[in-house]
Amino acid sequence: MKLPRPRVSGSVLRRWLVPGIGLKRWLLVVFAGELLLAIAGALLLRQVYRDYDFSGPGKSILYILTLQFLNYWTRGIVVAVTGTGLFLYGSWRAVRVLMGPFLAGESYQPLVEAIYQKRFLSRGPKIVVIGGGTGLSTLLRGIKEHTSNITAVVTVADDGGSSGRLREELGIPAVGDIRNCIAALADSEPLMAELLQYRFPEDADGDASLGGHTIGNLLIAAMAAVQGDDFEEGVRQMNRVLAVRGQVVPATAMAVTLHARLLGGDEVVGQSEIGRSLKIDKVWLTPEDVVAGDDAIRAIDEADLVVIGPGSLYTSIMPSLLLPDLLAAVKASQAIKLFICNVATQKGESQGYDLADHFAALERHTGSGWIDVVLANNRFDARRPGGYAAEPVKLRWPPVLARADANLPRLALKEVVNSENAHHHDPAKLAAAVMKVYERESYGRRRSRVFRPV
Repeated sequence: MKLPRPRVSGSVLRRWLVPGIGLKRWLLVVFAGELLLAIAGALLLRQVYRDYDFSGPGKSILYILTLQFLNYWTRGIVVAVTGTGLFLYGSWRAVRVLMGPFLAGESYQPLVEAIYQKRFLSRGPKIVVIGGGTGLSTLLRGIKEHTSNITAVVTVADDGGSSGRLREELGIPAVGDIRNCIAALADSEPLMAELLQYRFPEDADGDASLGGHTIGNLLIAAMAAVQGDDFEEGVRQMNRVLAVRGQVVPATAMAVTLHARLLGGDEVVGQSEIGRSLKIDKVWLTPEDVVAGDDAIRAIDEADLVVIGPGSLYTSIMPSLLLPDLLAAVKASQAIKLFICNVATQKGESQGYDLADHFAALERHTGSGWIDVVLANNRFDARRPGGYAAEPVKLRWPPVLARADANLPRLALKEVVNSENAHHHDPAKLAAAVMKVYERESYGRRRSRVFRPV
């Protein structure tokens, strides 16, 4: 069976010339070499034309091949056009040959994309994103188009569904949010991402089996076991096997339990129960001696930008920041600290919350004065899907309880909501807004260091 020829689109060819690929400089060197060779050939032909008689007896073929029947300027134009055509056709065919193996199927990544990621995206800022749930994976899908220096520090406090069962049976931290983030950052084939998210159907009789488990959760659990029950190393190897752009790391390698105290004084235990609770006053983790993962601390120390959220306020964002050494590392980091507020409230834990309420809850648990910028959505006409029980987060700012001398963060308002689903951020819009904040804040810091007032 004859396979179809791979097609090289114009956009792929243009990508080869994008700044950062590192190809144009060498094309210029090649062109200079070819130009010198052409000049050498022209000098040689010039001497041959002077010393050789093309019109002599038996030399009619040479007379025709060298275009002696045309005047000098016409000959030059014909040769130049022919040479240009051959150069362009040869270059096009060479690119097709080089890229053919990478375009043999729709799931294969073009060679230029791989080079673009390694050369251009590797120069991007070092960004650490702390959180979990759908919000974190949404941001990662957008931000990976701007930099490959990404570290997702993911909460492991989930106690429901497949993650909860594996946690109870194997004693490992929750893996569900880690799986979602790996799928969001993976550069492997799209089919592999679908495989990671595949969930076995529940058994009708309720027997404990594969029913309800996702392939990704089982793979992470198995990888940790293969690595000698080293959970952090198991996640590292999953990053490597699935060609993750950046890295996904657990906030801690220990199994933790999330607790909450409600305003009425009642206590709730477990992430899934807390998520359904109203009027939460305080959340905390057990055991009390839990420590953050080494990979997470190292990434924070080296970061240019630390992003908090988006995600469920108490059950996705707070658990990682409740780790004392991780929070201390964030506060001590020289990176820009950005808090991304959710675009919508959540029935239960953040029901009725506005922007100021989200920020006040964050400060109540982590202290004040360490967030540099708060990013919030300012578009409120996005489509609300059926059964939409939430409401857009209102832009009340600053917090009512803020002191007059409080060091409040700067507020950045951008359209970052998914226009088709008012409950979620749009990955591309959110990533663009984050990069805009980073560029503005880092430029301001560079100016303040250079133009320090006397």
